[in-house]
Amino acid sequence: MSRALDQKPEMTNARADYYGRIGEHNMTPLWEVIHKLLAKEPVTQATPHIWKYDEIRELLLESADVISAAEAERRVLVLENPTLRDQSCITEALYAGLQLIMPGEIAPTHRHSPAALRFIIEGSRAFTAINGEKAYMEPGDLILTPSWVWHDHGHDGTEPVVWLDGLDIPMIRHMGPVFAEPYSGDSGEFHPEGNPSGDNQSRYGANMLPVGAKFDTDNSPVFHYPYPKTRAALVELAKSGHTDACHGIKMEYINPANGGPAMPTLGTFMQYLPDGFKTETYRSTAAWVYSVVEGTGRTMIGDQVFNWSPRDNFVVPAWYPHHHEPDGDAFLFSFSDKPVHDKLGWFREARGAA
Repeated sequence: MSRALDQKPEMTNARADYYGRIGEHNMTPLWEVIHKLLAKEPVTQATPHIWKYDEIRELLLESADVISAAEAERRVLVLENPTLRDQSCITEALYAGLQLIMPGEIAPTHRHSPAALRFIIEGSRAFTAINGEKAYMEPGDLILTPSWVWHDHGHDGTEPVVWLDGLDIPMIRHMGPVFAEPYSGDSGEFHPEGNPSGDNQSRYGANMLPVGAKFDTDNSPVFHYPYPKTRAALVELAKSGHTDACHGIKMEYINPANGGPAMPTLGTFMQYLPDGFKTETYRSTAAWVYSVVEGTGRTMIGDQVFNWSPRDNFVVPAWYPHHHEPDGDAFLFSFSDKPVHDKLGWFREARGAA
């Protein structure tokens, strides 16, 4: 009779001696570790955690006195998962951080193979330029900087601006192809010459495509999704009464050219939890990073309760059961590694109590 995958074989003196000798040749016995490699269900080292914005805001603003945006390249405080410290990741596959830019500052132009998103937390009139086209920031906006596009940040406003960075750096780093380079224009310009601000929304974001448009990438040609439009769509959709038991009213930001996720490796979502609604328990093989836009409430993750308010950020690692309980109307942004799971046939979910 074969043993269960989660049962280790008995250790004997002969086996211990053998393991030591094969170890000298950089080998190890699979039968001693197969229970870890092929577990009954997903195992993650990441743990649930919440970053209360009101508790860390002053520390974030203090970073402007410590280093300039230009000197830092990107002035960001990385949100490190408590059980993955010093690895610069919020889950095994995802990176998150809070970036600050002050009035008049510039974060230099560069590009890299990891894909990135910017979800605006606080402030107004900073911008991200994508290949030279500026996207001006307002709270709740989503701005994308896909893999290998030139991008920089600046600030034409009068108050600090903070946004949540989400990247697939850990995933790309694990697989190997991390590349980055600074911009160096032929004539010394700060960034490439681009289209007028808002061109991407007019050209691709009005349920129309220019005649003859062709795309050589799976990244969305729309890279700025303003919050007022997103919010209005969810509120209007709620009138149909088709509320998902596990998600409330939840929509994904998509690539209008192919109907898929806005970026191939990072899924981005906004959900509306109406007053009096409590979601059923949900878990999935994908991990989720949440940012609270409006409302207060709590999320039960495993056996822990996390109370949240606007601008708080929290993480639900893979396969953790969780559900949301808003105190009134609430809006939650989230990003996830779900597109990778979908493309590779890994995605699995469980709805309702296990």
